[in-house]
This record gives sequence, C-alpha cells and structure tokens, in this order.
Amino acid sequence: MVADVRILFLADSHIGFDLPIRPRVDRHRRGHDFLANYHAALQPAMKGEVDVVVHGGDVFNRSRPLASVAYQALEPLHRLAERGTPVFIVPGNHERSRIPHARFAAHPNIRIFDCPRTYTIDIRGRRLAFAGFPYERDDVRSRFPELLRETKWAAHDASSHVLCMHHCVEGATVGPADFTFTTGSDVIRLRDVPSALSAVLSGHIHRHQVLTSDLSGRRLSTPVLYPGSIERTSLAEIDEPKGFMIVALRANEPTWEFRRLPTRPMIRRELDVKTTDVEISEWRRRTNSGLAAQHHLPL
Repeated sequence: MVADVRILFLADSHIGFDLPIRPRVDRHRRGHDFLANYHAALQPAMKGEVDVVVHGGDVFNRSRPLASVAYQALEPLHRLAERGTPVFIVPGNHERSRIPHARFAAHPNIRIFDCPRTYTIDIRGRRLAFAGFPYERDDVRSRFPELLRETKWAAHDASSHVLCMHHCVEGATVGPADFTFTTGSDVIRLRDVPSALSAVLSGHIHRHQVLTSDLSGRRLSTPVLYPGSIERTSLAEIDEPKGFMIVALRANEPTWEFRRLPTRPMIRRELDVKTTDVEISEWRRRTNSGLAAQHHLPL
C-alpha cells in the first residue's frame, strides 16, 4: 500500500502587518495576532505530523520588511528545514515576486520559487515534483501556459505533480458580495491547468476555498486549493474563518482538511455623531477587553 504524503499548506501570513518597530501612535495593534497564528499554523510541522510545508506566498506584508521582521517569519521555516522537513515558498505580490532577506532561509531543505522551476523530493518511497513560479504581475492569464512550460514540470518523472503559485483562478470568490473572478488579465483560465497535475496549491485569495468544478459546473480533474490568509486583514473578511490546510497526496487523488485558527473578531457598531471622544475610548476599552477574554486573545 502506498503511504500518503502529508503537506501543511498555508499562505498570506502577511508578517509585519500592523507591526511597527517604533510606533508613532499608541493604540491597540494586530501585528502580534498574525505572528501568533503563524506559529500556530506551523505547529503540526513542528510536531512531525506532516512531511512537507508549502507557503503559498505573501509571507510578508510589504516588499522591504526590516531584517528583524524577516527573521521572525523565516526562522521557524529554517528550524523545520534543520529537522529535515522540506519547505517550499512562493514569492507573492506583497513581496514583489521575491523573498526579502532570503539569507535567513538559506538551507538545502528550503526551496524558493524565485523563477519558474520544478523541485523533486523523495518521501515515503515516492518521488514528488513541486513546480512553481513567483507572482506574475503582467497579464498572467496570457502568460500562464508559458510560465508553466518554463517550470519543465512534465519532464520530471514523479508519482505526483503539484503546482505552487500565488494567483487568482477562474471561479474563486472573495468579499461579502461573493465577487467571482472570471475573465480579468490577472485571472488564470481553468482550462489551462493540466489534468496531469495532482493539485494546485495557491495563495493570494484570502478566503479559504477549494475549486473542484469550473464556471459551468463541470468537475475539475485537478483541484485548486486556497488555504486563505491566517488572519483577517480587512472588514471585507469579517465573517470568514481563517486557518491553514493539511493536504494528503494519495496514489489516486488528493484529500484535504481545513484547520481553523483563532482570529481577532471584527465587529460593526453605529455611534451617534454627538458621542464624545471619552465615551468612544471607554467603549473601545470595554469591547477589546470583552473580546480578548472571550477568545483568549491578547489585547
């Protein structure tokens, strides 16, 4: 019996979000929520429960983070690599298609898709091929077939081929109005995804979802998996669960599960325009205290 290969798949960690080193304004900040969920998402790998880790892009919230912020994001991945866990990283749009301070991720077990390429690894008696490319800023809809060819994924003999990227795909949805990506120049056509791929692991869409059918309802031979972001980055995500995925590569087809992370709740309140600054400050204090106690989150 062929053993499953288990992949921990996370994306859009946005380390550095609302995390200034020298804040100019004294207020509650959410940067540590992202760091806490980042470490929580990596725990199954730290415990040896998975075979591979894939980060689907936007490790950072900006393209030029301070070295101290970069270290906080990349050091845990380096630690996993030291333990023998293969790690794959897709540079996203927030990184402007490159991983900053990559010296912190310098390790033979850490592979970065800094250009279209394919890496092969042997795990549990199986050879796996991970293809990928960094975020493409110019008309990925037209460029996708060429980018895929440049990875040379088909030239690698493997029991499973996985594509790692950071892009929108037809049928993906976002926002409270369920906006659906269809024909934009930044949207990849599903018909261009080869059926020989076992799965597509993608970041960029902050809502967790798995695409198993196309826009006309026909079943896809290759599922497209989005773990979503690990925390809410805007009010558009107010009702979305956040987390990461565990993907099992099997001989026939992949299976997956979504593991939810605790998130800072977002709420809407209507305030009278006559409300004083003192009353607003007191309301914020009580609200933050109550939510933190309810969800075991730091203030």
